[in-house]
Amino acid sequence: MDRATKEAFVADLQERLSRAQLAVVTDYRGLDVDRMTLFRRALAKVEGAEFRIVKNRLAKLAVAETAFAELDQFFTGPNALLLGYDDVVEAAKVLTDFAKENEEMALKGGAMEGSLLSAADVKALASLPPKEVLQSQLLGVLQGPMRNLVSVLANVNRSLLNVLSAYKDELEKDGEAE
Repeated sequence: MDRATKEAFVADLQERLSRAQLAVVTDYRGLDVDRMTLFRRALAKVEGAEFRIVKNRLAKLAVAETAFAELDQFFTGPNALLLGYDDVVEAAKVLTDFAKENEEMALKGGAMEGSLLSAADVKALASLPPKEVLQSQLLGVLQGPMRNLVSVLANVNRSLLNVLSAYKDELEKDGEAE
């Protein structure tokens, strides 16, 4: 690879990292082409995710001026980089599922929104429910207090109505007793 090609690669990777929300460094040593192809096909089903094999020196240069600068500690040995742009949970899920089935794929660590992630953190991220489920759970939590307020206000009216009805019944009994 000549110098111009290396510079173009670093610039391209920096641009991709600037758009990415998640970056995970993996060691792919021991995976054959067939299994790597299976992984790439599974990842292709995830919108906004890509997997790139990177040279350590070039990757360190690329991450140096991005929010993923802390990833440089993971660039030893043969490495590949998973980049998640949209649905980072689904991308992490595909990666961790593949790593469970193929022990040769080792998660080294990652970063998301400027925070360093360990391999365990990436696995925890992958265990989250899909985005739509999280949104519906949040909506339910937000609706809870309003539902309770309406219930309390309705009970106040009902209680007042019960008191007035009992008072009316008492007045009618007193009127009949005289």
